[in-house]
Amino acid sequence: MDIAATAPASARPVAGRDLTLTTADGVTLPATLFRGERAGDGPAVLVSAAAAVERRFYRGFAQHLVDQGARGVLTYDYRGIGASARDRGAGAYRMQHWGTQDLPAALAALEAAAGPGPVVGIGHSFGGLAIGLCGLSARFDRYVMVASLNGWYGRTREPMSVFARMNLLGVPMSRLTGRIPGSIGFGTELAGPVFRDWARWCRRRDFFFGDPAVPEAARFADVRLPLLSVGIEDDPWGTPAAVGALLQRFENADLSEIWLSPRDAGGPIGHKGFFRRDMQATLWPVVTDYLLAGVEPIRPPSPA
Repeated sequence: MDIAATAPASARPVAGRDLTLTTADGVTLPATLFRGERAGDGPAVLVSAAAAVERRFYRGFAQHLVDQGARGVLTYDYRGIGASARDRGAGAYRMQHWGTQDLPAALAALEAAAGPGPVVGIGHSFGGLAIGLCGLSARFDRYVMVASLNGWYGRTREPMSVFARMNLLGVPMSRLTGRIPGSIGFGTELAGPVFRDWARWCRRRDFFFGDPAVPEAARFADVRLPLLSVGIEDDPWGTPAAVGALLQRFENADLSEIWLSPRDAGGPIGHKGFFRRDMQATLWPVVTDYLLAGVEPIRPPSPA
C-alpha cells in the first residue's frame, strides 16, 4: 500500500497531517493523521465513519483522543463520498468495499505512522459493521461501535419515511445523475452505486448478511476481540431491535453493550450527535477510557 503525505513532514509530529492512501484495488482515499507535539504512549486509534459522513466530522474527537494520550489517531474518507462521488471510477464503487478495502488501507497507514504498539478502533454506524467485513479484527486490541445497527428499514422509528426517501426518491435520482446529493437528507454526497447498495440492504430484513454479493459477511463470526456497542436511546435508526439484530452477528466476540440517553448528554443526541464537540465533557469520556485503557464504562446494559 502506498502512503503519500500531502503536507510536508516535520521533525515533530503535527496534529492534522493530511495523507493520501491507496487501497489494494487501486483507489485513493484522503485521510488525516493526528498526533501531538509529544506522541502519547497510549494505543493508536482508527476512526471509521458512518455512511455519508466525511472524516472532518470526527476531527474534534480525534484531537480529544490525542490530548488524552493516544499515540496517533487516523480518520479517513470512504470511496464514493463527498468529492469522490464524482470520481471517474465511481461507477465501480460498492458499499461493502468500505469495509473490505478502505478500512484495511487505513489500518495499514495508521500502523505505519504510529509505530509499534497496540491499535484500537472506533466505528460510527457503518464503521461498526466495517470491523466485521474487513477480516482484520485480530489486529485490534478492542473496538467500539457507536450507533451501529442492522439497517432494515422496518426496525427504524420512521420506517415509511426511510423507505420512501431511499427508494422512491434516492434510487431514481442516483440512476439519473449517478450520485445522491447531500440535500436529500442522508448526509454528504454519495456515488450512485454505493447508495443503491445501501438502499437495497435496507429493504432486506437481514440487511447484507444474506446478500450473495457480500460473501465477506461470513467474517463476522471470526471477530473475537473485546467489542463495545454504544446505543443511543433517541437514535431514529439505531433502535434496540436494529442494534440487537446486528450484535447477534458477532457471535464469538467478547461483547459489551451500553445505552446512552439524552439525560446523559443534557439534550438530544440522535444518530450522529455522539461525535459533536459539545459532547466532549458528557459522552466522550464513556468511550475514551475504554479505548485508551480498556476500562469498561458503567451504564445500564440496554433500554427498557
